This record gives sequence, C-alpha cells and structure tokens, in this order.
Amino acid sequence: QAHLVESGGGLVQPGGSLRLSCAASGSTLDYYAIGWFRQAPGKEREGVSCISSSDGSTVYANSVKGRFTISRDNAKNTVYLQMNSLKPEDTAVYYCAASTFTMATLEGFYDYWGQGTQVTVSS
Repeated sequence: QAHLVESGGGLVQPGGSLRLSCAASGSTLDYYAIGWFRQAPGKEREGVSCISSSDGSTVYANSVKGRFTISRDNAKNTVYLQMNSLKPEDTAVYYCAASTFTMATLEGFYDYWGQGTQVTVSS
C-alpha cells in the first residue's frame, strides 16, 4: 500500500513557477502510474497529468500542455510536477495519486491518494 505526500505548493504570482513533489512511503512507485489532479473551489476535481509505470509516457490536460511537466525519479521514489507560466486559473488543491494500471487518466482508476497541496496564483 502506497502512502503519498505532496509538497511544494504555495503562493506565486502569475507567470511564476512551482515544482510539486509527490513522495511515497510504504511502497515503491516504480510499479504505479502516477497522476496529478487538482480541485479548485466550487469545481470538480480534474486530471492534470499522468505518467506511466512502464515507459515513462505522459499525458497532459489541454489546459496545462506546454506549461507543466511531469517526471519521476524512481531512485528517490518521487514524482514531480514542474509548473511554469502559472495562471490564476491554476489555483487549486493539487493531489497526486497512484494507480496499479500501467497508465490511467481517469481518477476512478487510482487507488491511493495524497492529502493535497494548495497552489495559489495571484498578484
């Protein structure tokens, strides 16, 4: 069973950058697809990006494509979400999740979730 902890959130000005980390304990992340999701106030949770457990292939939501980059460091048992050119509409609680599927874009396929980290983009 994977225990996930997100970190790296905070307050940033529009156009700024943040790097979120998803660290795991209790299990190695090598065997899981990892996804990042976010939930803004009053909105449903949405998928942001995911990375496969096999070949490192990635998927991004259209709203973040070209600005966000997901990566994994299996040696550190950590997955990252580099977020550049942040916009106010990126403000949300960001969650990482682990799936036993090789790749999963829908949150229903994720088994383990972190507690979330707040990202606020505001001047």
